[in-house]
Amino acid sequence: MIQSRAGLSCVFCCRNLKQEQEQEQKHAQEVHCSRERSRAARKVIEEYLTPFMERENYQLSSKCKLHPENDIFTDQEEHKIYIDRHEWRCGYCKKSFREEKFLDQHFDSRHYNFLNLSHGKCLGDLCGALHCDAVMNFKSSRSKCNPAAAARNRHLCENLADNCFPISEGPSAGRLHELFLHQFCDAHTCSGKHKPFSRGGKDQSSFFRLAAGALILVLLPVFYLFLYLVQSDVKSRTQELRRISKAGWKSKPS
Repeated sequence: MIQSRAGLSCVFCCRNLKQEQEQEQKHAQEVHCSRERSRAARKVIEEYLTPFMERENYQLSSKCKLHPENDIFTDQEEHKIYIDRHEWRCGYCKKSFREEKFLDQHFDSRHYNFLNLSHGKCLGDLCGALHCDAVMNFKSSRSKCNPAAAARNRHLCENLADNCFPISEGPSAGRLHELFLHQFCDAHTCSGKHKPFSRGGKDQSSFFRLAAGALILVLLPVFYLFLYLVQSDVKSRTQELRRISKAGWKSKPS
């Protein structure tokens, strides 16, 4: 009787293991999207586009491919907990990992049900338009620029500008449309005249703000010292004029 129960338990466990393996294989077949390139695209958006949208108080439409809801990895990425450089934690089950790549593998095998497969898109597919290689520490080869590839990426980039920032929506959308073209699309050429992210980004804006703040802190005391010296000089001259004036009145004959 005990052996029979043990045998049934073993069969049940093997069946569950087989089902999990089949689900993982099915999941691997369903998702054809690079998590690494999607993460790079997300970083580009956050660094070189979001600061300008916040400045304009502009909200992306859910129809825009750049909208976070259209990224199949959004929910999983939001459940990553960074502890320190040697520890990442899963927000679903609280399991810890030494590197982010191991947490990614954990998501793929244990929490793939949180992927937005119904409405989500592969954000990594937009990397050509967004110049993801620039933030992936990718060393471009010295091969000649491919005009056809540059033209395809530029076309994709311009479509993103039109769909995400329709000029008809108003001045803010118009300004962001123009910025998007300069920030991303103009660099899709083999001439080499334009570089991506020409309008700067979050880090550069923070640096300039810090530099401006430091400059103000340095110049402010100098300004007050100059003001003090000018006022002291004016006061001194005024007193001297009064003294001369009084001396002149006293020297007059009665």
